[in-house]
Amino acid sequence: MDLVNVFDFEAAARGRLSEMAYSYYASGAWDELTLRENHQAYERITLRYRVLVDVSNRDLSTIVLGEQISMPIMIAPVALQKMAHPDGELATVRAAGAARTIMILSTISTSSIEEVMKVATGAVWFQLYVYKDRGVTRSLVERAEAAGCRAIVLTVDTPLLGCREADVRNRFQLPEGMSLRNLVEAHLDKFPKDVDESGLFAYMRSLHDPSLTWKDVEWLCSITRLPVLVKGVVRPDDAVRAAEHGVAGIIVSNHGGRQLDTAPATITVLPEIVEAVAGRVDVFVDGGVRRGTDVIKAISLGAKAVLVGRPVVWGLAVDGENGVRRILELLRNELDLAMALSGCPSIRTISRDLVS
Repeated sequence: MDLVNVFDFEAAARGRLSEMAYSYYASGAWDELTLRENHQAYERITLRYRVLVDVSNRDLSTIVLGEQISMPIMIAPVALQKMAHPDGELATVRAAGAARTIMILSTISTSSIEEVMKVATGAVWFQLYVYKDRGVTRSLVERAEAAGCRAIVLTVDTPLLGCREADVRNRFQLPEGMSLRNLVEAHLDKFPKDVDESGLFAYMRSLHDPSLTWKDVEWLCSITRLPVLVKGVVRPDDAVRAAEHGVAGIIVSNHGGRQLDTAPATITVLPEIVEAVAGRVDVFVDGGVRRGTDVIKAISLGAKAVLVGRPVVWGLAVDGENGVRRILELLRNELDLAMALSGCPSIRTISRDLVS
C-alpha cells in the first residue's frame, strides 16, 4: 500500500494497533464535534495565492523561543507512545532530531525524561501536568531542567479529563508491562485497576490538581529557569492573562477535541488570540493539522508554528522512527509546495492577506 499522506498512514496504523490503542489515540470527547471541526475548519479557509513571484529558492526555517528549527511544524505532546510501537517516545525524539524540529514530551510518557534526552539530538520541551502533590510536580520540573529540556509546557485545560466514550467502553488500561516512566519513583506510574470507567480518567481524577489557578502559573515560573508556555487556551482574555503572568508562549489548543466537546476549532480562535497578545509572546496552535496547506494557513493567521500529534502516532505505529520521519517529511514537502504555489519563498513572506 502506497502511503502518500497523513490519512493513508492513519488507515494503515488502524490495522496495526489494538482496538483499545487505536480508540485511545483517535477518539475525542462525547460526540466528537470539536474533534471533527478542528480539521474541517481548515478546509473552509481558502488560499488567495500570489503569482509571478520568484519561488525558485524556498526557506521553511523559523525561530522559536530563540531556537532555529527547519520548519514551523513541531511534535505535540502525546502520552503512552509505546502502545503504538515498542520504541515509543525514543523513536519519536530521534525522528524529531533528524527533521531538526522540536518534540514536546508528555508527563505521562512511557519513556522517562532521562531516557528520551539521552538519545535526543534536537530540542525537547517537557509538557507538565500539575499533581496535587506539589513535590511530585516540582521534581518533574527539576528533572526536565537537569536533563536538558529547553522549555516547560503547562497544560491548563484538564482540571478533569474529558469524557472519551471509546475509552469508557473499552475500560481503557495500560497494557501489561507498561508504566508511566516519569512517575515510577513517586509510585504513581500505574492506573487504578477494577474501575468501571477509563483507567486514565480515574488516575487523573485522583492525582491531578483541579484547583489550578493563575497563581500556580506564577509559582511554576518561579521554580524554573526554563521558559514556560501554557497549552490549552482558546480565549483572548485568557491569552492576555497568560502573557501578564510571565509565560513565554501560548499554545492555542482544545486538546485535540478530547476535553470539552463543542469547544471552538483552534484555527478559528487563533487570529483573535494573536491580536490580543500583540506580539508580547509567541503563539502556537495545534489540533486538526493534516496537510501542508493547513500549516501555511495557521502561519498566515499568526501562529509561530503548528503542533501535530495524531499524525506522528500513525507514523510511529506503521514504522517506528522511520514512520515518524516519513510523516514529518510528508508535511514538510506539502508545506514547501504550498508555499511555492502561494508565492511565498519564505516563512516571513506568509502574510494575513493570503487567507480568506
